[in-house]
Amino acid sequence: MKKLLIAAAVAGSLASPMAHAQKIGLAMAQLDTFLTILKNGTLEAGKKAGANVQVEDAGNDVGKQLSQIQNLIAQKVDAIIVNPVDTDATPKITKMVTDAKIPLVYVNRKPVDFDKLPAGVAFVASDEKVSGTLETQEVCRLLKGKGDILVLMGELSNEAARTRTKDIEEVVATKDCSGMKIVDKREGAWDRTKAQDITTNWLSSGVKFDAIIANNDEMAIGAINALKAAKKWTPASIVAGIDATPDALASMKAGDLKVTVFQNAAGQGSGAVDAAIKLIKKQPVERFVNVPFELVTPANLAKYSGKN
Repeated sequence: MKKLLIAAAVAGSLASPMAHAQKIGLAMAQLDTFLTILKNGTLEAGKKAGANVQVEDAGNDVGKQLSQIQNLIAQKVDAIIVNPVDTDATPKITKMVTDAKIPLVYVNRKPVDFDKLPAGVAFVASDEKVSGTLETQEVCRLLKGKGDILVLMGELSNEAARTRTKDIEEVVATKDCSGMKIVDKREGAWDRTKAQDITTNWLSSGVKFDAIIANNDEMAIGAINALKAAKKWTPASIVAGIDATPDALASMKAGDLKVTVFQNAAGQGSGAVDAAIKLIKKQPVERFVNVPFELVTPANLAKYSGKN
């Protein structure tokens, strides 16, 4: 009997590291094309790390997301990764999660309280100051520094949309691009259909433009669809986006989309899991974990095929 007890104790001690797989809550703003790739990258990274990732989709409803995060806290998950619906709500989210002493990682969308994030909180994303800058500089090059621009903006409750739009404005204000002018800006809310409707309205109103710069690829594709439907599309038409989604790369390969910027969705997801696990283990993590943006044009398109 004594031998059996000792054997059971040894077996228990050997099994204990596996007895509690780390449980990570993933609160997603919504699951559009890009964010679905990010979610899948998070799930894959969690699987490789031996962690269970529980996904919650807020359907772009900030109240629903707050409720989902409260539920994750109540479940006593080991860490929470948040892709916020509304970045203005992040101070409340930060307080909720840190009060519960649960490690918190924001992913993809920068929290407004970034400069005040306490210990145990990290942000994994790409530097939005680079995204719109790379995109607009390439449009400027294609236009040789002169032309009228239309801008399709993401949801302005989102820090990325505000920063990407500011990037466009700052590039247009530079000496090399000072011949460019922003004729109009509209909020397309990251959505292909909304962007198509906005572009259709621009075309109906007779506004003149030389390029459309969108805060993401979905809106860029919507703009292209509108131009084609109105028979205003030509092979020389310039439409630019950001994210390098599969649909965007297919559009570029077809000769339609002229510019996009690779944002490594899967890389952000795996980076968020890595940061979460380090925080669970009380290991040091940078407040901002940068996953670099990269310009994509028809010239280097092949390099990015299948990456997002």
